Amino acid sequence: MEWMRTESIVKRAAMRTRIIVISLPEAEERRIRFLDRARNASVPWSFYPARAGLHPPLRYDEQAAIVAKGRPLRAGELGCFSSHYAAWEELQSDDVDQYVILEDDVIVDWAFVGKLAAIDLAGIGINYLRLYYKLPARAAMVKENFLERARSIVELSGSAYGTQGYAITKAGARIFLDHCRTVTRPIDDEMDRTWIHGQANLAVFPFPIMEDSSGSTIGNARFEEFLVPRHLKLKRLVNYRVERWRRNASKTIRRFRRFRERHRSKM
Repeated sequence: MEWMRTESIVKRAAMRTRIIVISLPEAEERRIRFLDRARNASVPWSFYPARAGLHPPLRYDEQAAIVAKGRPLRAGELGCFSSHYAAWEELQSDDVDQYVILEDDVIVDWAFVGKLAAIDLAGIGINYLRLYYKLPARAAMVKENFLERARSIVELSGSAYGTQGYAITKAGARIFLDHCRTVTRPIDDEMDRTWIHGQANLAVFPFPIMEDSSGSTIGNARFEEFLVPRHLKLKRLVNYRVERWRRNASKTIRRFRRFRERHRSKM
């Protein structure tokens, strides 16, 4: 993209980054495991208390969740949603410019995270940058050799899932704060919906973090079969088709923009 030029990736003295690791205070084993891995971290970080219930500014609409997701959300999903939402809120009043937000079940390339923390993301047109995603979503190249040789930024389309790690600016957090106030989907589903909130779904590849195999604290109950009530089946079908149409339309628009930018760069 033309807004992301190599000469713009520079350190800015006034820019500040805070690195937080979302973790339930009582999750002692997970915290000990993360502490052990991070003992040689090259940058400061701190645990951020995860929420176990719904954060007060949020409103959970169960019927809308069934229409959107095909099932109600579980307590762990509401807690995860609330934890990230609370972190975005805190960023707005914090005296730093951006957060790097990690979850406590990841293995971190601290050298790369340190480099990332030293740049002004907003200054190069990035307000949200994923460090990991769970599914092999379609991706288009945006920037090669980002901070390191053979490390790139790609733009994802569709659902990639996962909130294991990402960098976010105040402006990026405000977009999610405005969009995510009513809870109808898991937090990663909402963050993937570029076609609704308009925020580009950018990611670093290869990933500078990896999820370990300790298992999610959300639990597996969300994968159990759920029968959609009869009075919501038509609404769910219509919602699914409208969502798919909007997603596909957004993909087409983004492809056209990338084609136009490539054409301009060759002129």
